[in-house]
Order: sequence, then C-alpha cells, then structure tokens
Amino acid sequence: MLAAGLTGLPASSATAAAGSVVEVTGSQGDWQLTVDGAPYQVKGLTWGPDMADADTYMPDVRSMGANTVRTWGTDASSKPLFDAAAANGVKVIAGFWLQPGGGPGSGGCVNYLTDTGYKNDMLAEFPKWVAEYKDHPGVLMWNVGNESVLGLDKCFAGDELEEQRDAYTSFVNDIAKEIHAVDPNHPVTSTDAWTGAWPYYERNAPDLDLYAVNAYQAGCGVRADWEEGGYSKPYILTEAGPSGEWEVPDDANGVPKEPADTAKAEGYQESWDCVTGHTGVALGATLFHYGTEDDFGGVWFNLLPDGKKRLSYYAVKEAYGGDTGGDNTPPVISGMTADSAEGVPAGREFTVRAPATDPDGDEISYSVHLSSKYVDENGSLTDAEFTREPDGTFRVTAPDRLGVWKLYVKAEDGQGNVGIETTSVKVVPPPVDGTHLSRGKAATASSTQAAGGDCPCVAGNTTDGDHGTRWASDWSDPQWVQVDLGEKTSFSHVQLAWETSYAKSYTVQTSDNGSDWQTVHTTTGGDGGIDDFDVSGSGRYVRVHGTERGTGWGYSLYEFGIYS
Repeated sequence: MLAAGLTGLPASSATAAAGSVVEVTGSQGDWQLTVDGAPYQVKGLTWGPDMADADTYMPDVRSMGANTVRTWGTDASSKPLFDAAAANGVKVIAGFWLQPGGGPGSGGCVNYLTDTGYKNDMLAEFPKWVAEYKDHPGVLMWNVGNESVLGLDKCFAGDELEEQRDAYTSFVNDIAKEIHAVDPNHPVTSTDAWTGAWPYYERNAPDLDLYAVNAYQAGCGVRADWEEGGYSKPYILTEAGPSGEWEVPDDANGVPKEPADTAKAEGYQESWDCVTGHTGVALGATLFHYGTEDDFGGVWFNLLPDGKKRLSYYAVKEAYGGDTGGDNTPPVISGMTADSAEGVPAGREFTVRAPATDPDGDEISYSVHLSSKYVDENGSLTDAEFTREPDGTFRVTAPDRLGVWKLYVKAEDGQGNVGIETTSVKVVPPPVDGTHLSRGKAATASSTQAAGGDCPCVAGNTTDGDHGTRWASDWSDPQWVQVDLGEKTSFSHVQLAWETSYAKSYTVQTSDNGSDWQTVHTTTGGDGGIDDFDVSGSGRYVRVHGTERGTGWGYSLYEFGIYS
C-alpha cells in the first residue's frame, strides 16, 4: 500500500482540498482506502492533547510520518484539530462516543432495546456534527462508538446481554445510515475491543463501510480472526501498540508486570508489521497513544509523557517512514530491580538498581517517582525521596502507606528525551521489637461498616494479623476501636496501620474496666499510613479514639498493634 491522499502536500494545497471524497474501494480481500481516487494507507496515532493545542503538536505528528489521528468525540471543540490536521497534511478519524464505551462499562449503561430517548438524542446529535464538518479537508472517516459491544457485559448478562449487543449494533447501523445520508463522501466504521464483536456488526450493521478494533498484544491475531470469521469487509486497528496491563502476567506482588521501554518500542513495530502484512484487508492503524500525560497510564502508553520523547516515539517514527536522520534518541535503562521488593518497610530506605546508558553519549539526569494506583486507584506520579549512589544505584525512601506501589526511574538526556523503567514494591509495616500483645485478642468498636466493597469491616480485623483486612467506622466523629488484652497489661509501643480513611486527630487511651479511660498518647496532625510510636501505658483495655477524620469517609484501620 502507498501513503497518498493529502500526504506530502503543502499546507496551502491541503487546505484547498475541501470536499475530498474518501472511499473504500475494491473487492473481497483486495480493498483499499482512497482519497480523491488516490490510495491512502492509514498511518495514524490516537490523539491525546487538547484540541485547542493541535497547532502546537500537529507538525510533530506529521514529522513522524503519520498521516492520520483518531479521536473519540466530535463537537464544537473539534475545529482546531481539523484545521491543524488539514494544514499539516493530516486526516482525522472523527469519533462519536456511545455508552457504555471504553470496555468496562464506563459512562453509564443504556438499554438499547427500550431507551428511545437516548437513541433519539444521539441520532440527532451525531449527524449535526457530521453536517458541520463533512466538507472539511481534515476529515477522513467517522467512527461510531468505542468498545461498547464488549462493555455491555458490565451492564447485562445471559440472554439479555445478547439481545443488547444485537440492539446496540443495530443502532450503530441506524447512525451509519443517518451519517451517510448527510455525508456520502466519507466512510463510517465502529470500534470495539475484540474481534468477537464483528459477528454482531456483520449481522446487524451492513451500512458500515469497514470494521475497526482496538488490539494491543492481540493485534497480530486479528488477521487469523478475520480469516476464520469469513468476513466480507476490511478493517483498521484503531488502537494498537505494546501489551496492556490486562494482557501481561502479574509480578511477584500480584500486579501487572509492565513491559520495559525496549519491549514497548518493539510492540509498536510488531503491530504495524502485522497490519501491513495483511494486504488488501487491513487498511492501516492508529497506534496508541500520542499523549503527554505523565501518570500511570501515560507512562504505560504515551509516546511523550510530560512532553519527553521515548523509545516508542522513535519506533513509530521509523515504522511510518518519518525522517530519522540525525535523531538524538533516549537513554535506555536495563535490568531495573528493587531489593526486598516484596516487603519494603514503610518509611524506610531500600535499594533500587537501574543502570542506564545513552546511545548519543549525553549526560543523564535521574528522577524517581511513585504511584499509588494499586493502593487507592490514584494514577498520579509523585516525587520520591532518593539519593543516588556513585555506582548508579538509588537509595529510595518507601511510602508510609501500606500496599503495592509502582516505582518509576526516569533517565533524561537534556535533549527532550526520556527513558523510563518501572517495577512494583510492596510496602509493609516496619518490624517492631518486643511481644505482640494484641494479636488475636477480642476487639470492639463504636460502629462498623457492614457491607460494601471488602466489608464487613469489623473491629476484630484490627487484631487478626492480616493487613488485607480492616475495621471501618461510620462516617462521623467521634469513633473508636478497642482491644481487650484479657488482663491488666503494661505496654511500651503502638503501631497503627491506617487504610486510606485515616484519623487526623486521635488519642490512645487505656482502661482497667472499659468505662474509665486515661489518655497516654495524642495526635493532632495525623496523615495516615503507619503511625509507629513509643508510649508508656497499662490497662486491660486499649483503644484508639478518633476525634477528627482525615477524609470525608469514616475511620479505617488495618491493624492495631500493641507491644510490650
């Protein structure tokens, strides 16, 4: 296939090409996409930056050899993207979002058998924007929906799920017919996350011009699925690249093992090779993802996290035939490891090894970051405290909160490039010398959360020795949890392991009878995580009495450790 259409045209010629006719031409197994009659292979990227910033980034997209970008939504904000694309000889696969898009049922569940209001709204909304942009030179095709055939399984089950999938794909066909009526000059497709959606489209959506699928590690299996399914329409990959977190094995801490930068770069090349290898059927791809977010998902997939170019950026550029002459490429980190990664004491230092080299001989600067994605679903990266040793190892201070954290080492070359490697570390309570007095003892509380999530979250969970169970209170102040040591006992140390819902202000109190209490420790600036402190106390009963919550939820404690 040859890249053509607007490819290589100067900006003035691209802008003048309003009203281009884009078609899927040919016959079974010998299709091609054409723009004004010239063959056009989709060499694309999914679009991440704000539409308003398209002028800034689109020249770089074009320099990579890409001729297409893909979006998930089209409305009034799309015009700057269309304009910048056309000015740079790039086309747009313009998306329209349908619930429950995104695979996991995000955005709500629609009943496609009965919700005529929602369907009528979309049937009015989408053609309106098609009419607005149909003559824009930046438009390549329209894409209705994203991963909803798969995502419906989070909304329905059994026979009802099958009925909904048929109803959804029939509705996609209704939209396709409406779009064709408004704009006969651009194809219409629909994206899903698995080729298992294609039989529904084949049965219920004959007005689609081609199929589309999001496939990462599975991308090279799409050809076999197409051939075995006996389909009669071509396809494009609308998301493709390295293995996603749902496709890789778990590491020793039970979380997805993220591929190395080198493996991710290879994943893009492999995806593209499999697309180009299915000639006459696979019409191209929009690789995932031209994005700049510097968070958990951004580091996993983005070609430019925080605006810095990675090995994957240059792999895509090479695959698409961009001009790589004179490129300065990123540092490469190899063999990243963390000592005691399956049990790093909270707040303590541990050693990380992340040897890096720079192919251009540039001086490398380093930073270390953490993400609590697997602790509380927060994918943001925060700076870690660290020192770098002369031998290239790092002494990193572990977070104070328990759970499995992602650890990132970045190596930058001062030339706008970055190498990133990541691993996981499991943060555990620091060891405490002395006898554990509260383990296995009876506990009671002012209130408990009976249901929801991992609950019931009863008081006894704080003395079971399991940091995977917790006590949780009502969402009000004050609240308490207490341990019955069985008899009056002296103790000298307390360790509290807080869940995300912690106490900002609390006291530790003792009692011989469970009624009269004496305060032996006070905290007014708690920030969660591990509270580890020496204290002199004595009593049969010991309690944590919370007076001010640190969050809008209740109090939640994994373990209440009392030591002699």
